Amino acid sequence: MPHRKKNLPFGPTPGFEHVNRFWDKRRNIVMAKILPGEFYVTKQDEAIGTVLGSCVAACVRDPVAGCGGMNHFMLPHTDDSPHEMLSSAFRYGNYAMEHLVNELLKMGARRGRLEFKLFGGGRIVNGLSDVGQRNIDFVRKYMELEGYRIAVEDLGGDHPRKIIYFPLTGKVLLKRLETLHNTTILSRETQYQGTLDTTPVSGEVDLF
Repeated sequence: MPHRKKNLPFGPTPGFEHVNRFWDKRRNIVMAKILPGEFYVTKQDEAIGTVLGSCVAACVRDPVAGCGGMNHFMLPHTDDSPHEMLSSAFRYGNYAMEHLVNELLKMGARRGRLEFKLFGGGRIVNGLSDVGQRNIDFVRKYMELEGYRIAVEDLGGDHPRKIIYFPLTGKVLLKRLETLHNTTILSRETQYQGTLDTTPVSGEVDLF
């Protein structure tokens, strides 16, 4: 059983108290576990983990400022062209990425030093529209438009992924899950998708 939050050696980054954090006995480190639609940033020696199906996660850090974080997002449904950057879907994707970047800038990061590692976008259910590929198309276009370089990526395919990111070192542990042993990943992403389709984009980010 994970240790209770009150027994952890240090608290969460202020503003991220809602994120599930526990002591990972196997790796002897505090782990923050994020779900679809969440993100987490830190300057502490802790890890961030998530499981991805169609969603994409960006692992981002500034090695000089000693801070980093991870998000977990997908685009809402849209009838617009997948390459139309002014569509509501791409406005949401831009919001998801900029929200993570802006929190790191508040911690002392600089855009020119940011290191990006991208994961996810799997096609985990045959016969359904390829939501994962739309997410991949977005995040690659975002990186191009913002002038960021992708240091590492593992995108696409037909398998879910488990990701563990260590922001202070930039190390990533990746495990490809060959089969869906249960419906947890799919049900979480389906519920998340439904929320996106009914919730307007908002927050402290200038959208374009």
